[in-house]
Amino acid sequence: MKLPDILIAAACLAAAFPDLSAEAAEDGRPRYAIINLSVNFLREEPDYTAELGTQGLMGDIVEIIDEEGYWKQVRTEEPYTAWCTDMGLAETDAAGLEEYRKAPKYICTAWKSTVYSGPSDKSRKICDLVEGDVMRQSLKTRTVREETDSNASVSGMEKQHLRPVTRRGFAQVVLPDGRTGYVRIKDLADLQQWEAGCNPTAENIMAGAMKFVGVPYLWGGASPNGVDCSGLVRHVFRMNGILLPRNASQQAMSGSEVDIPDGPDLYLAPDADTDSDGIDALTATLRPGDLLFFGTRGKDGHRDSITHVGIYLGDGRMIHSSHLVRINSLIPGREDYYDGADRLLKARRIIR
Repeated sequence: MKLPDILIAAACLAAAFPDLSAEAAEDGRPRYAIINLSVNFLREEPDYTAELGTQGLMGDIVEIIDEEGYWKQVRTEEPYTAWCTDMGLAETDAAGLEEYRKAPKYICTAWKSTVYSGPSDKSRKICDLVEGDVMRQSLKTRTVREETDSNASVSGMEKQHLRPVTRRGFAQVVLPDGRTGYVRIKDLADLQQWEAGCNPTAENIMAGAMKFVGVPYLWGGASPNGVDCSGLVRHVFRMNGILLPRNASQQAMSGSEVDIPDGPDLYLAPDADTDSDGIDALTATLRPGDLLFFGTRGKDGHRDSITHVGIYLGDGRMIHSSHLVRINSLIPGREDYYDGADRLLKARRIIR
């Protein structure tokens, strides 16, 4: 399957699914839900001991496709199918989903934040937030009097406008399950404005990735609470308005191919010559922000097996999640040399 190279800001995620199916509309059962936790752990089976498949962020819409007790099987916008408990979801009907899609929203732009019961960090904590979480804005009606002519010789007309509720440096938010709380204004951005301002440059991609340095590797992680290699890539690009597939093997089909010199194992092996022509050719071809994919080259007509991905930073270095998020070099002889560099298979360019 060829995956398109598309730009999509978080506001568009709410429209990732089509209208509710005819079956759902007829029996009235909720078929869709909004993730109601800062980070929802989506597992491969309906059990807390099951493998973590991926993570969803607050505000993401999922489709409910099955259930087993308090476990719900959901399909995300990627799509990715996994299980989570019902307490991590706010189920809704067709009308509620449409209302949610249209409602003004905030996106959390701080690395981590908190929802409080009142406009003070001394108030009771309701829940945590991480970068990328989305919640509705709490609005109030404001009456504005507008004059009908420039001389104000006739009575003005009163118009009502909706405006966000703010108090003492905090904005009131509405969580997916309807609870209200307060978040520091500096930790939020208007989602529509944030979407319009997304600028996925190499510099912004690298800056977003650098926030993760030192974060522990977490299989299935895709948030500031822990990431695997492809989860790091997906979150960083998502926060720059680019929605990529979840897994490295799928990401390896996104964007455009970058032609790298043949036989990278010949010049990226640990005992290779640091000044080899192959290394010079590689670093001259790659650009910051390119994705680097590692794995095992296929033999006898079999496909390559992609098992790892990193983001190229320039100067022969990349940032990736391996044990923890760290920066390594592809060039032998350097102190930060990545011992898996000889498994480099391909590179893809997402940013044109």
